[in-house]
Amino acid sequence: MGQPLRIGIVGVGAISGQYLSTFERLGTLGSGAVRLVAVADLDAERAAAVAAEQGVRALTVDELVTDAEVDAVLNLTIPAAHADVALKAIAAGKDVYGEKPLAATTDDARAIVEAGRAAGVRVGCAPDTVLGTGVQTARKAVDDGLVGTPVAATATMVTPGHERWHPNPDFYYQPGGGPLLDMGPYYVTALVTLLGPVESVVGSASRARATRTIGSGPRAGEQVPVDVDTHVTGVLRHESGALSTLVMSFDAVATHASCIEVHGDRGSLVVPDPNGFDGTVELHRLGGGWEELPVSSGYRDAGRGYGLADLAATPPGATARANGDLAYHVLDVMTSLLTAAEKGTSLSVASTCERPAPVPLSDAPRV
Repeated sequence: MGQPLRIGIVGVGAISGQYLSTFERLGTLGSGAVRLVAVADLDAERAAAVAAEQGVRALTVDELVTDAEVDAVLNLTIPAAHADVALKAIAAGKDVYGEKPLAATTDDARAIVEAGRAAGVRVGCAPDTVLGTGVQTARKAVDDGLVGTPVAATATMVTPGHERWHPNPDFYYQPGGGPLLDMGPYYVTALVTLLGPVESVVGSASRARATRTIGSGPRAGEQVPVDVDTHVTGVLRHESGALSTLVMSFDAVATHASCIEVHGDRGSLVVPDPNGFDGTVELHRLGGGWEELPVSSGYRDAGRGYGLADLAATPPGATARANGDLAYHVLDVMTSLLTAAEKGTSLSVASTCERPAPVPLSDAPRV
């Protein structure tokens, strides 16, 4: 067995708890893929508390990205800081894995990918939910021809808005927020995993109101401005020729629509929520009825951080599944769709990527 990838986390806010739980589980499973060695945060006291709890060192950000005992930096900062931290870590010769999105802009995302390639280090990015049994079982059904030739897909995310429950929802309604950039990475990454990269987009967008009222917490009743479109719909043309229709909304109340459906000339497939790792996959064959497919692919009982463990377990010369090229392409698709909606035209997507390799049914990535 190879040596575990030694991880330093930058940013130990709320999401870090899910990663820490995953690392603990991977250790229990004997995966040996990753090992936490250090943490850093702008809030030094918070970093110290997490370090003490985990039995690792608390460092400053600059100390962590250059530390000799850190092989890879797990970047859990806010999106606006993703590029700065990632580029510092790459310059220090570290592998980098970040929360979604890869960066706040496509220019910054491209800089990360190009810097990583020039430095010979690995770049990875969430979401890694697509590595779980839900999307992977659906992907195997597509690859095995159970729907025939894929011709279309739908992806639907509807919520009346995060301000109803989030005490500080301002970000969701400012540039860089909105339903597509917030939740789209899960859905678009799943669509690329299922059907391959996207070559062009067309779309339209709107916003229902100019302000939102915070519904909980100490700021309840306060209004926040809405500076982005809050309902986005579009069509993605995949390089394979399949068309995916995307609806992402902070304006609608509810839906009976499946999170994702894939339709082919021999069958239709219901894919579970791409914001989760598992779920039921259903198939309707031509001339038949709905049936539940058995779990056949993906990491069982996966959690946030399996993408990083998968990167650690990827052999030299091979491409990790939750990789930087995929994350850059997904961001490019989403920003291109927003631009197409603004201009009222169809746009080509400049980037592309390889469709990630499938995940055989297993418990955990192993080095």
